[in-house]
Amino acid sequence: MTTVTEADALVGLRDALGALKDREQVAKRLLDSSAKHSFDPDKELDWDAPFEEGKWFWPPELVSLYDTPLWKRMSEEQRILLSQHEAAALASLGIWFELILMQLLVRHIYDKPATSAHVRYALTEIEDECRHSKMFARVITRNGAPWYPVSRLHQNLGRLFKTISTTPGSFTATLLGEEVLDWMQRLTFPDERVQPLIRGVTRIHVVEEARHVRYAREELRRQMLTAPRWSREFTRLTSGEFARVFSVAFINPEVYTNVGLDKREAMAQVKASAHRREVMQKGAKRLTDFLDDIGVLRGVGRQLWRSSGLLA
Repeated sequence: MTTVTEADALVGLRDALGALKDREQVAKRLLDSSAKHSFDPDKELDWDAPFEEGKWFWPPELVSLYDTPLWKRMSEEQRILLSQHEAAALASLGIWFELILMQLLVRHIYDKPATSAHVRYALTEIEDECRHSKMFARVITRNGAPWYPVSRLHQNLGRLFKTISTTPGSFTATLLGEEVLDWMQRLTFPDERVQPLIRGVTRIHVVEEARHVRYAREELRRQMLTAPRWSREFTRLTSGEFARVFSVAFINPEVYTNVGLDKREAMAQVKASAHRREVMQKGAKRLTDFLDDIGVLRGVGRQLWRSSGLLA
């Protein structure tokens, strides 16, 4: 991964968003926030409370089949059951993604000063992600739906990406995985139609992920100014391909089989759904605007992002 000189010859560097912030000052503020606003899900959440009858496990508008012809034929009970399985599938996807993220963070700090605030914050974020992965695993178990691993193909693509990713590519992928789900979770935790446990899980995740997004955005801005040209071009390509993988992995077809639907019909209707396309593009818009501003969405990479369905 790219090594950035720690001497602040970088002071004064600017991109389309303005002057870069001092890396150590950003990390110190994030460390202070972590000390004040971190949670232990095992203690914060009531894992033994029964689920409430008639409540959703994910807001209905965010369920993949919402407003499709198939959705209109489903009973309310079957719709809620689908939300239950999709919540488990998204938690499973979150674990897969956070395992990748933790490995990328370790690679990022491998050759950096261990006493720096930048490295200490990365280690703090890894602690957060460990708790999140355990929280997601526990909510899947409590949910009663199965664990939904990503496909073998996506497992292997993730393994390849971890091996070849550059530093800016790693932080772009980090933001992709964090910001789309974060947008959905910000709609979920205040929604009183949703089960209290799910709302509690998403609230914790939103609060702690806000720091992770800030860290990744600041570092990606720096990398897109300081990384070698080949690395920036490679980032544009790999991030576009990762967006395509992510958009496919976002829905696990087995959820449809497990709620008594024909998965081929369901997937075809999701693919044709204007509502679903709008949801995914809204979820990604804050990120794609940012990536556009700092020069990631260019050339072939931009075309790949468009083909992922995340960029209008």
